[in-house]
Amino acid sequence: MAKLTQVNLEDLAVTTDTPSVEAKLVESLPAEPGWQYEPKWDGFRCLAFKSGDRVELRAKSGKSLTRYFPDIAISLAKAAPRQFVLDGELVIPVADSLSFDALQLRLHPAESRVRKLAAQAPAILILFDCLMDDEGKSLLAAPLTERRAILERLFAASRDAEVLRLTPYTRSIDEARHWFDSVGGTLDGIVAKRLDTAYRPGERDMLKVKRLRTADCVVGGFRYEADSKLVGSLLLGLYDEAGKLDHVGFTSAITDADRPALTSKLNALVAPPGFTGHAPGGPSRWSTERTGAWQPLKPELVVEVRYDHVTGRRFRHGTALLRWRPDKAPRQCTFDQLEQPAGRLEGIAC
Repeated sequence: MAKLTQVNLEDLAVTTDTPSVEAKLVESLPAEPGWQYEPKWDGFRCLAFKSGDRVELRAKSGKSLTRYFPDIAISLAKAAPRQFVLDGELVIPVADSLSFDALQLRLHPAESRVRKLAAQAPAILILFDCLMDDEGKSLLAAPLTERRAILERLFAASRDAEVLRLTPYTRSIDEARHWFDSVGGTLDGIVAKRLDTAYRPGERDMLKVKRLRTADCVVGGFRYEADSKLVGSLLLGLYDEAGKLDHVGFTSAITDADRPALTSKLNALVAPPGFTGHAPGGPSRWSTERTGAWQPLKPELVVEVRYDHVTGRRFRHGTALLRWRPDKAPRQCTFDQLEQPAGRLEGIAC
């Protein structure tokens, strides 16, 4: 049997600078025929490139993840298929759920620390698409049905790679809705893909419905807009078990028409300390909120916001301002409203 010549990763039919296909956020799943539905896992999107014993893991941003997930890279290098390009999600199981905190901890500059974390809490790669097969053929122009069939074949040939999982799918809208309604924090939502569509790198060619929740929060402070005397964002807080107000996130969903009056209202309430527990500080790893000086407020205002994820007792992303809650007492805004089910994988285990 002829030995397969190793190709440089940069010379693969699907190159390492290929961006992953994206999804457009919609309010409901498409119900007409011709769609495939898959769980949207709560992890790091990852393209895995392999040629011989060389492996490269790329994030959605295009940055390399290889050094942060040596457990994945080593296992893929040992897998039977000699080459491929696969699309998937890096996750770290903890008990019956997935830990985004554990993923964040992997992004550490010290290699010794990364390897220790990999040994303590190994990651897995949940596969859901194939961009290049084991013969080096690009599948970007192939329909989803063909790509999925090849992905299943490569997964079956990689049984020795214990870090790999194959995401389930359904073509039943009823089953997809059941997944969405019955699974807790493990899922980020549901993704819908056209069966006949090609893989279009960088384009929002899929549809996604995300799990969104609401919470009532105290406005513990605010920040001005850059180079402006008008409010730019509200700083949100929740009372902890000791009765201290912790900063948990922000919302900047304020209309320009509302800013002048709201700024006047907030200025009248400025008084330290604002937050009596954890206060706003430097930039977080999961937030793009503008950092800088902030104004503390008397804890009198309550807002209802919509959020998607909580990580480390903070909203992972910016929140959407739904309405003011003058009927709500600030002391009623506690962390217990953020408690979520464990998020077991029952019924959709991969």
